[in-house]
Amino acid sequence: MNDTQPQKQPPQTSQKPPSSRGRGALTKWIFLIALVVGSYFGWQYWRNHAQTVAQTTATSTASTTGGRPGSFGAGGNGPQTVRSAEIVAADVPITVNALGGVTPLVSLNVQAQVSGQLQKLGFTEGQMVKKGDFLAQIDDRPYRATLAQAQSQLDKDTALESQATSDLTRYQTLIKQDSIAGQQVEDQKFLVKQYAAAMGSDQALIDAAQLNIDNCHITSSIDGRAGLKQVDEGNNVQAGSTSIVLINQMQPISVVFSIPEDSLSRVLARMNSGASLPVTAFDRGNIDKIATGVLSAVDAQIDSTTGTVKLRALFDNKDDALFPQQFVNISMLVDTVVGATVAPNSAIQLGIDGSFVYVINDDQTVSVRAVKTGTVNGESTLIASGLKVGERVVVDGVDRLKEGVKVIVRDTPVAATAPKTPTGKAPSIPATPDAQAKPTAAPADGTANAPVDPNAPPKKRTHKGDGSNKPADGAAAP
Repeated sequence: MNDTQPQKQPPQTSQKPPSSRGRGALTKWIFLIALVVGSYFGWQYWRNHAQTVAQTTATSTASTTGGRPGSFGAGGNGPQTVRSAEIVAADVPITVNALGGVTPLVSLNVQAQVSGQLQKLGFTEGQMVKKGDFLAQIDDRPYRATLAQAQSQLDKDTALESQATSDLTRYQTLIKQDSIAGQQVEDQKFLVKQYAAAMGSDQALIDAAQLNIDNCHITSSIDGRAGLKQVDEGNNVQAGSTSIVLINQMQPISVVFSIPEDSLSRVLARMNSGASLPVTAFDRGNIDKIATGVLSAVDAQIDSTTGTVKLRALFDNKDDALFPQQFVNISMLVDTVVGATVAPNSAIQLGIDGSFVYVINDDQTVSVRAVKTGTVNGESTLIASGLKVGERVVVDGVDRLKEGVKVIVRDTPVAATAPKTPTGKAPSIPATPDAQAKPTAAPADGTANAPVDPNAPPKKRTHKGDGSNKPADGAAAP
C-alpha cells in the first residue's frame, strides 16, 4: 500500500480592497497638518496683538510723561542736552486774521433807460471815467418826434383855452346886463377848466418826451473804472434789460471779511471807545502786504449758520493795488498788550492737564510748570500766568525730559576749530595706538628727555651742501 501524503498547498492571499483603516490614517494626517497650520496663524495673531497692545501702552505712557513712545522715563543714564530760551517782556499785538474779498463801495451797472438803436459808445474798455463823462448814445429821433407832437397839441389846447377864457369874460359882462342865462356862464367856466387841464396833460407829454431824449445820451454817474462793453454799436437795446457796461468805484475801495463771533465783543469795545482799528491786506499767499486801511463798519447781525459776523474796511487804494473781487488775507490789529510776558512757541508743550513748559533751574535740572497761554503772535506766545521774565525754558530736546532731570544747555553751537597753544599754533594730532607703541630713537644731541620750553624759539635745521637734510648718527629717520 502506498501511503500518499497530501501535497501542501501555498497559502492563498486574498486581494482585499482598501479598507477603512487606510482612510483613517489619511484623515489623521490631514487633521495634524490643519492643526499645525492653525497653530502657526494663531501664534502670529497673538504676537501682532501683543505688539499692538505694547505700542498703545507706550504711546499712552509717553503722552502722560510728555515724552515720545520708546523714550526712557528717567531721561537716559546721563544729563540731557537741550536748547533754552529766556522769558522776556514785550509788547504783544492782538490781531484778528480773516479771509476777505475786495468789494467796491459803488458798482454801477449802466443799462439803457429807453429802447432804440445804439448809435455810439463813448468809452474804451478798462478806461478810468469821471462823473458826467459820455458813455453811449441811443437814437433819439423817435422821441424828438413825440416831443414835437406833444408841443403842437399843447399849442392847440392853449389856443382853445384862450378862446374859452375870452368868451367867459364876455358872458360875465352880459350876465350883468341880464342878457343871457346864468347857466351859460357856468358852462363856460367849466369849459375853460377843461382846456386848462388839457394844457397840463400836453405839458406832461412834453416833459416825458424830453426825458426820453435825455436818456438817449448816457453819462457816468460815478468815478471809476469801466469794464468790458456788453453790447456793440448798431444793436437795438431794450429799456431796463440791456446792460452796456459795468463801472466800479476804485478809490476808495473796501474789503469785506468775516470774523468769529467770539472776537466781536473786543472789536466793538475798541470801536465804541473811539479807537481806529488798522487793517492790513495781504496777498493770496499771505506773504506780501498790499495795502493798509481802517475798519469802517460792522454788520447788523451774526450769521447763525457760520457763527461769524461781516466787517468792512476802507482803503484809499491810490495805487489801485486792490481790485474788485480780489481774494486777500486780512490782519486787523485790535489791541496791544504792553509789557506782556512772552515765551517761544516751541517751549509750550501740551499735556492732559493743559499747557506746560520745562523750566531750567539754577542747579541745571528741569521742572514741569503749568502755564496759561494767551494770544499767539508769530513765533511767540503770550503767557498769562505761570512764568516770570528772566526765567529760562527748554525749547529743544524735550523728548526725554521729566521732573528733576539734569540737563546740559547748549544754546550756541561749538565751533569746529582746534584750540590754540600759547605759541599760537594748533596742537598736533595724537598718534594712533600702534604708532605710540613703536619706540622712537632719540636725537643724537641727547635732548630726547629734556624739557621743552614752549616759549623758546624753534631750532633751525642745518642744511648740508648736497641739498640733503640727514639726521645725525644714531638718530632715527623721521
